[in-house]
Amino acid sequence: MKPLGPIPQGYEAVEGALAVDGISVTDLIERAGGTPLFVYSSGLIRSRVAELRAAMPDRLAIHYAVKANPYNPVLGLFSQLVDGFDIASGGELAMVREAGIDCARVSFAGPGKRDEELEAAILAGVTLNLESEAEADRAFSIAEAVGIAPRLAIRVNPDFDLKGSGMKMGGGAKPFGIDAERVPALARRVIGSGAEWRGFHIFAGSQALDAEAIAETQAQTLLLAGQLAQETGVPLPHCNLGGGFGIPYFPGDQPLDIALIGSLLAERFAELPPALADTDFCIELGRYLIGEAGVYLTRIVDRKESHGEIFLITDGGLHHQLAASGNFGTVVRRNYPAAIATRFGTEVEEEASIVGCLCTPLDRLADKAGFPRAEVGDVVAIFCAGAYGASASPSAFLGQGPAKEMLV
Repeated sequence: MKPLGPIPQGYEAVEGALAVDGISVTDLIERAGGTPLFVYSSGLIRSRVAELRAAMPDRLAIHYAVKANPYNPVLGLFSQLVDGFDIASGGELAMVREAGIDCARVSFAGPGKRDEELEAAILAGVTLNLESEAEADRAFSIAEAVGIAPRLAIRVNPDFDLKGSGMKMGGGAKPFGIDAERVPALARRVIGSGAEWRGFHIFAGSQALDAEAIAETQAQTLLLAGQLAQETGVPLPHCNLGGGFGIPYFPGDQPLDIALIGSLLAERFAELPPALADTDFCIELGRYLIGEAGVYLTRIVDRKESHGEIFLITDGGLHHQLAASGNFGTVVRRNYPAAIATRFGTEVEEEASIVGCLCTPLDRLADKAGFPRAEVGDVVAIFCAGAYGASASPSAFLGQGPAKEMLV
């Protein structure tokens, strides 16, 4: 049997079935009107933000990366819990506005921003993280045309990356940000243009579970920010230190030691150079804040045997949970945490593979893992489904359509 990833803490059984915030999945599915269904736990989200705030220095603000999960009720909940929001498209700008979020709390990063996106962000008062000199020129022109002083920061492509990260966002040639040596000249142009200077966004990588590596990257980021601010010639108003905080998905993964990160960052904050003495700092997290608070529920519609192997075929699949299928940046497919939700806590009785309903062999949610015997009508739970699930999967594939979503 192949091992499953670790089920996050905070889930329990109620009368033999998985419960989310104390509510049985059978009741949740009935309330939603069926499966497939993403359920997000407000209790687990609140706990995660509270734990993070307790571990981090008071000076550090927490931003939510909307790309992780832009579901409207989730955005509404985070508006009560975090200090700011980071978006990556005009579509996400529309989503945060629909959720009633003050755009003064929003920053916009991402290469390839269209003119209409730049204009919408400038009109709304969003901070633009400039990704190139050409994008800066377009922002200057649009701001002049609409008669508004834009809020501008620079996304820096650092000379380092986050070691052990799942996706490296900095170091070497990258489509993201402006190479560090060119940043001071552009910063001086931004300041001289009359724009509201908002500082730097420095993001080196994501999905790391090594606390010391994250702390070292934060130290390098602060050093770089100080050097660039000194070369620019003005104190730095704001600095986004990026994210990189990972969650355990796979067998053997261990939770991130946020207490160590927080204590080491506090030491760095105590030694800041004059150019950063009054800087507002934030971290930008998505997956870490909501990933473990989500579970994907899909019902078994067929049980079959082929050449001695058991397949549990569900009404969901990779079109909703691309990452769990191994098709979202994973080189070698490993099993996400999974369980038979309607037999939660029951002992393992057989080896089975959980597959979706699509006509492709890529549609696997769990491969040759141990489960209690499950039958047609039972419900499968895929954990760590709160981030990069519903909105990061090809729901239109084969005309299947999106899954339902619910915040409890």
